[in-house]
Amino acid sequence: MAYDPEKDNVLKKWKCEETGLVVSINRYGNGEPKVQIGPRILLKADGTERAPLKAGRLTIEDVMWFYNIIDDVKDELTKLAKPE
Repeated sequence: MAYDPEKDNVLKKWKCEETGLVVSINRYGNGEPKVQIGPRILLKADGTERAPLKAGRLTIEDVMWFYNIIDDVKDELTKLAKPE
């Protein structure tokens, strides 16, 4: 089965303005929602967005930001996950 970009859905997204790190909850087709860390979206000097980069290693700023939003991420993922 080939990858179909139309089935790949971002359900919720958070972005750290300081570091450009993006955390999102995604679902492919009817699959289970999952958390994705990355990409990193940085700004050019003119204020427009550059092409997305891999998240790579996280800085302390990234970790502190993620720590501050982790309860929101958990709550959203819990709402979106199918009951077992």
